[in-house]
Amino acid sequence: MASSIDVPREQWATRLGFILAAVGSAVGLGNVWRFPFAVGEEGGGAFLLVYLLFIVLIGFPAMLVEFVVGRRTQRNPVGALKRLGGGAWTYVGGIFIVTGFVILSYYSVVAGWTIRYAILGVQGGYESDLEAAEVQFGTLASGLDAIAFHAIFMAAVIAIVALGIKRGIELAVKVMVPTIIVITLGLAAYAFTLDGASEAYSYYLSPEFGVIAAEWQSILPAAAGQAFFTLSLGMGVMITYASYLGEDRNLAEDSAIIIGLDTLIAFIVGLVVFPVFFTAGVDPGEGGPGSLFVTLAAAFGDITLGWLIGAVFFATVAIAALSSAISILEVVVSYLIDEKGIDRKTATLGVGGAIFLLGIPSAMDLVLLDLFDGFADGILLVLGGLLLAVFVGWLTGNFGREELRKGIGDLGAYGDAWIWFVRIPVVLALIAALILGILGYYDFLTSMEEGEGFAWWIEENL
Repeated sequence: MASSIDVPREQWATRLGFILAAVGSAVGLGNVWRFPFAVGEEGGGAFLLVYLLFIVLIGFPAMLVEFVVGRRTQRNPVGALKRLGGGAWTYVGGIFIVTGFVILSYYSVVAGWTIRYAILGVQGGYESDLEAAEVQFGTLASGLDAIAFHAIFMAAVIAIVALGIKRGIELAVKVMVPTIIVITLGLAAYAFTLDGASEAYSYYLSPEFGVIAAEWQSILPAAAGQAFFTLSLGMGVMITYASYLGEDRNLAEDSAIIIGLDTLIAFIVGLVVFPVFFTAGVDPGEGGPGSLFVTLAAAFGDITLGWLIGAVFFATVAIAALSSAISILEVVVSYLIDEKGIDRKTATLGVGGAIFLLGIPSAMDLVLLDLFDGFADGILLVLGGLLLAVFVGWLTGNFGREELRKGIGDLGAYGDAWIWFVRIPVVLALIAALILGILGYYDFLTSMEEGEGFAWWIEENL
């Protein structure tokens, strides 16, 4: 078996390819599945405001942290931290690999739902009654049907990643990302014409500061987790993608473009989803993780041409999920290529198959999906981001500023401002979010709430 040093390193063919790949990674289920129900559960415009602050104040400097680590080392997260820190830091790199592995296992299940619901729309099958829609979702979201579409989605992800950076990932995202942008803009224009649009915009775009003050313990970790999830931070994706970059790239400029496009698409998705909710008279705070497939599907079933709009919408979500999933799989595959000398096709098939198997429990029961999601999103993502911020900000000297300077030139005071922002505000915010995330996960584990708490599930099934 070849050593990691002997393995040839692929490069992005174009700057556009890298940017679209990073945007494609960010623009996935985080924007379309998680974002609407997070906004609905956490107070509408109040959550949106806190989320946008997290994106700018935490997401941007944290993305630069991952970029400088990846480009500096030209390695996956494990190899990168082995080169820069060694010792126990190698195991910290392993957190990113585990996080991506766990997230993709249930992410693929949810993505499979989007394919199933796109087909359902073409068949004219959305239930307009909320209770009927919930029964329909329960039937399709768990069991053999869910496993089958989970398998279809993972097969597509494996096929693209197996082709490599230029012929697989870069080529795919050059088609997928522009398609996502065009369709979401078209859907937002349609949503603007709906009867409930005005009320929806008021809910979505007018933050109530009293809600923030009263619910900050819930809003803060939700916003932090959403920011990291949607930007693909904390799971090693941006470390891995930056490892395929040359030294002449302006990382700050690329980060701003990537974050800007990702946030814009998430924002536009809100302009699509909430007018549909309010036109159909559906509470946007209902449904939780299933809100996209219960409350929104019921809303599509209740509006003119809802079957067609729903089919287009869910197909777009499936494309977005695919563009993101290939980046997550690439993290684990790059680890096997770099550190174990395994060839790309073998690594991709092996890892993809293992992730599919891990996803089967999530496809069998929604409580188990919540178990994986709460652990990965509420704890692992934030933990990985926190440890990397501490590593780059406090423990590795000036390498971060030196790497950031490449492709930019003299940073002046901006380099110092960035590193101190990483050292204090980013670290403190992530510590707070991690503590609250752990407490929230503990509540889920010990809850006896029917159909939602893990302790209830244990009592019912064991």
